[in-house]
Amino acid sequence: MSIKIVTDSTSDLPENTAKQYGIEVVPLNIHFGDQVYKDGIDLSTEEFFDKLINGPEFPTTSQPSIGEFIDTYERIAEPGDDIISIHLSSKLSGTYNSAEQASKQLEGKINVHLVDTEQVTITVGLAAISAAKCVSDGGTIEDAISASISTASRSNFYALFESLEFLSKGGRIGKAQSMLGSLLKIRPLLMLEEGLVAPYSKARSKRAGLAKMEKTIRSLGEAEEIAVMYSTDSEDAEVIAKNLSDLLPSGKEPIILKVGPVIGTHAGPGLVAVGLVTKK
Repeated sequence: MSIKIVTDSTSDLPENTAKQYGIEVVPLNIHFGDQVYKDGIDLSTEEFFDKLINGPEFPTTSQPSIGEFIDTYERIAEPGDDIISIHLSSKLSGTYNSAEQASKQLEGKINVHLVDTEQVTITVGLAAISAAKCVSDGGTIEDAISASISTASRSNFYALFESLEFLSKGGRIGKAQSMLGSLLKIRPLLMLEEGLVAPYSKARSKRAGLAKMEKTIRSLGEAEEIAVMYSTDSEDAEVIAKNLSDLLPSGKEPIILKVGPVIGTHAGPGLVAVGLVTKK
């Protein structure tokens, strides 16, 4: 019997990283009108942002179907195997629910253990990596589940948006709805709080917003992992990553990555975000 790790494409794990750790990624769907694309499979990140910025239609997203999860679980596991299925916040997407319904249909055949990280993007991915590393090191199913939950619980996510237009259109704005009416040329700073998007602060310029976000991240103390994300321009992400590198153990550097189409649908262009896992 073996232990398999599954996550979804909102984890924004680079393909080579998922392959390195043996993590199976189930794609969400991107809809441009009647056209449906599988996140990270038949629509590249570059193609997506070109369509988002220059195309006539605003995209929407949807979770994988129950059947897609069943197909994935059955493909990667033999009867009696264990699967740890690690997903973005159930308060932001129906993805966790689809996985849960699929697991119920496989009861008695494949043991699926679900983890609701209450996180988004790479902080979901880091929780999946923690579980995969634990399994690789010979850990039990309980050890691996605990490792992913520990990483998720120590994760912090802050993001500087160019505007709240895309988050509002996508219906994921949550408590940040209160910021809409007062924002003209103000840059909104948002955070993830108990699995929901929540307002943190605002700034009159991108530079001020980045400085405020960096100060907040520093206040969290030493880090186990840091990931800096962007949607369209990597320059600011590279600067922040360099500035925050001293929070990590010697010799370790922050991860820099571009968010994928699902996160990009709700974030829009100009996003800069930081995910940090505090040290144990």
